[in-house]
Amino acid sequence: MIVLSVAVPVVVYDVLTDRGIGPVPALLAGSVGPLLDIGITWLRSRRVDEFGALVLVFLVVGAVVGLLFSDPRILLLKESATTGALGLVLLGSLVLLPRPLMFYFGRRFATGGDPRRVAWWDGLWRYAGFRRTQRVLTAVWGVVLVAEAVVRIVLTYRLPVGTTVVVNAVVPLVVLGALIGWTVLYARRAQAAGQRRAAAAASG
Repeated sequence: MIVLSVAVPVVVYDVLTDRGIGPVPALLAGSVGPLLDIGITWLRSRRVDEFGALVLVFLVVGAVVGLLFSDPRILLLKESATTGALGLVLLGSLVLLPRPLMFYFGRRFATGGDPRRVAWWDGLWRYAGFRRTQRVLTAVWGVVLVAEAVVRIVLTYRLPVGTTVVVNAVVPLVVLGALIGWTVLYARRAQAAGQRRAAAAASG
């Protein structure tokens, strides 16, 4: 994934622009890497998961934007805007939905769609500690994604296009890796705290 989604877009952009190709066509050509990643995933599992489908949507939107606008920075801003929009949706779900969005993401990964495990996951909502954990996860992911989008939007207009291509390829993966690592640690601590409370209640 790192090679196809990070290295390939950067290398393709550098090679094509060095040979006189415009920045917008070079950016669009760099999409071949993520497309290959999606194709390999499909060949292995015969399906495109939710994240692969999301990447595919981003690529299609990027192609449309590239055809409509000649400024490469507009194309680069598309990715930051999408990240920021996802962060705002996460934060909005804390108020507008009966359960925050991370609850549904967690259910997808924790259950694999198995009906019995889905019922088990849904049943966890009755515990106050579980509800608090899902809300904290949603809030942190939302705030970090919005902040990351703002920083990248600023850098898009302050850095050369070639440098911004590297930033857009590397920074989202670094932020995503940090968020996933923190999520795993936080969820484990929350689970351990819940088990301690359950043991204390049982002994009481």
